[in-house]
Amino acid sequence: MDMMNFEQTSNKLANIFSFLIDNREFNHALQTKSYLSYVSGCDNTIEKVSSLLYHIANTQSQPKIDNLANFYKSIFENTDCMTSMQKFINKINPSKPLSFSNLYEGMVKQQGWGKKTAALFTKNIYHLHNGAYPSKLSFWGDVPQKISDNDTFYLPVDLVITAIFRRINNSVKWNFDIVNGFLKTKYDGQQIEVWDDLWFWGFITQKGSGENRVFEWNENKYWALKDSDKRKESISLIEIKSNQFLKILKENN
Repeated sequence: MDMMNFEQTSNKLANIFSFLIDNREFNHALQTKSYLSYVSGCDNTIEKVSSLLYHIANTQSQPKIDNLANFYKSIFENTDCMTSMQKFINKINPSKPLSFSNLYEGMVKQQGWGKKTAALFTKNIYHLHNGAYPSKLSFWGDVPQKISDNDTFYLPVDLVITAIFRRINNSVKWNFDIVNGFLKTKYDGQQIEVWDDLWFWGFITQKGSGENRVFEWNENKYWALKDSDKRKESISLIEIKSNQFLKILKENN
């Protein structure tokens, strides 16, 4: 990417980042309901970890069942590995200290897991323990509540997010590594966590699939989110906010 495109992309991202900061409550409400739906009903730590792992693995469009089965067998051979973050890291990334980057890197190594789902699991672990969600959702006592400056946090990049980056700058072949690499030039781990809200706003403002996507308010996609607020006044407000997001995205393009 040449210097001019780099600066233009950075400026557009700065405007989007300001929007995300100002509107965190919307995705937070959605995620709270989602977390409650698959964690709060569990009786103990092992059940919560297991439920989380199964839920995230099943977000893959084509999960590799045989590989995932081998992963599940490995962690259920000794369920003590699921009783703390450090013990889980010891299982999946031996001899590595407690950090979100070591959790992510360990998950990437596991059969059936990819970069996006490893990042999604790591993000979920952070959210469930950072104090911003109901305390009954947490299950590990050793999870850092902040992402330290020397830690690395990865955005779970999928097709929704790469479509947004293509809309900003179509001269780059955006993917998981390139998006995360670019964000790390401007944002620290704590700020990259904020970028996770981008998926919510991107999902409900896109129509079509692949590279042939139209950017506009998509109420049907909002309704497709099981945990979205279905009240008319809430949907009206989300539509207003979505159009603000779209205006930022389309500026100077």
